[in-house]
Amino acid sequence: MAHIHGVIFDVDGTLIDSNDFHARAWVEAMAAYGYTAAFEKVRPLIGMGGDKVLPETVHLDKDSEQGKAISQRREEIFKERYLPLLRPFPGAKELIEEIRKRGLKVAIASSAKPDELQAFLQLVGVADLIKDKTSSKDAPRSKPDPDVMEVTLERIGLPPDEVLMIGDTAYDIEAAQKVHIGTIAFRCGGWKDADLAGAIAIYDGPADLLAHYDSSPLAL
Repeated sequence: MAHIHGVIFDVDGTLIDSNDFHARAWVEAMAAYGYTAAFEKVRPLIGMGGDKVLPETVHLDKDSEQGKAISQRREEIFKERYLPLLRPFPGAKELIEEIRKRGLKVAIASSAKPDELQAFLQLVGVADLIKDKTSSKDAPRSKPDPDVMEVTLERIGLPPDEVLMIGDTAYDIEAAQKVHIGTIAFRCGGWKDADLAGAIAIYDGPADLLAHYDSSPLAL
């Protein structure tokens, strides 16, 4: 691996403890339109966008009339009920500050909607520190498709072997692999080590990686 000059972060489940809340919002939005989906079925899908969640759970295309209505309701529920409850993981801001201090570029690759993504980054305290942010409006297909990673890689302006992804799901790892980027995985999103086996390293979360920065792949 070449020397690392850039880091691409996922946000949900990586920097912010939000995965359970996203799943609840989807379940409640589907129920509002007469569709039943168990939390246990939806939760493992978080990390993908509505283009994947709706077909997998209730067999609806996100661009169908019902799909659009459910997606809109999910957004409303999430903002009204759950956004105020979100908290960043310990060390999230400090890790990004340390990465930038070391001279590495930092970018965001998320399937979140632009306004949600901005709110998340403000919550972490890094909205003004990161210029390159890719959201759902920039990529037609969410992870594990590579669209969001392709856009972010172009924006960060570095070759793949000089960039690492930091995420919390198998979808992050798969999307990064498709553009030849290695992934550091976090357990804080709720996935088990066996599910994250494609990562080059696994840490509990931002604080754990920060504590072991000098022995991590970021220091290569």
